[in-house]
Amino acid sequence: MQNVGIRYPLYFAIPALLLYGMFYIVPSLGGIAYAFTDWSSYSDEVNFVGLKNFIKLFSPGEHYLGYFWNTFLFTLVTIILKTIFGLGLALLLNEGVKRFVNVYRVLIYIPAVLPFIVVGLIFRSILNPATGLLNTFLRAIGLNAVAMQWLVDPRIALYSVIFVDTWKGVGYIMVILLAGLQTIPRDYYEAAEMDGANAWWQFRYVTVPLLMPAIMIVTVLNVLYGIRVFDIVYAMTNGGPGYATEVLQTGIFKAFSQGQYGLGTALNSVLFVILIAAGYGVIRLLDPKPVGE
Repeated sequence: MQNVGIRYPLYFAIPALLLYGMFYIVPSLGGIAYAFTDWSSYSDEVNFVGLKNFIKLFSPGEHYLGYFWNTFLFTLVTIILKTIFGLGLALLLNEGVKRFVNVYRVLIYIPAVLPFIVVGLIFRSILNPATGLLNTFLRAIGLNAVAMQWLVDPRIALYSVIFVDTWKGVGYIMVILLAGLQTIPRDYYEAAEMDGANAWWQFRYVTVPLLMPAIMIVTVLNVLYGIRVFDIVYAMTNGGPGYATEVLQTGIFKAFSQGQYGLGTALNSVLFVILIAAGYGVIRLLDPKPVGE
């Protein structure tokens, strides 16, 4: 007897569509609408101001352009570092390490499961220029010149946050890339060895092409995370010193905290557009085939 799949009427999806519309579509459209107003906690009136909020965000005299630059720099550097170190660790655990492999995997992955706020507060204490563990250790071994104002100097504060975020997230990237490496059949490497390919050529012409789906996944995840980063920055520097580590999400948070709701929704709308454009752009860059093929 042939099994026939049960087909349900399309209107069964109406409750889910209503919930999606109520909790996602309507609030999103409302936020976009408020981005064109002067809505704030300082007045009961809400007036239409056109593009005034967006003009303010992109005006050279304002500090908001720094939010975009810091977000871009954070995203770019963390993508490069996490992908390089994650791939290196994945290759090492897949081929180089023969004993206690599972132990090393767990140890490397542990930081990924720790809460961002906890990690941020811990490293905020470690990187304290006066009493932090890192500078105390450097001074104890005579490297006073290396002891820096890690979270106080505007020139290096963002890179300190980037380092901590890379340490936390590289284990997660390693797991995805390691899973991708383990799906590559050994036959390809054996055929490459028979053709005289050394380790570098095998990595370039066998590993990388076959690992591209996993690389695309981690790149998209890193891009979306980097653009939306908030917790680690807020916990470590709260956007300081000054605006040196201020990113888009901390800017949105502070705009709403200060009662500038119209400006905050405008910045959030810009962030939404950047997320869509960046995600789509990365997918098309790494997988240029037209959608649907």
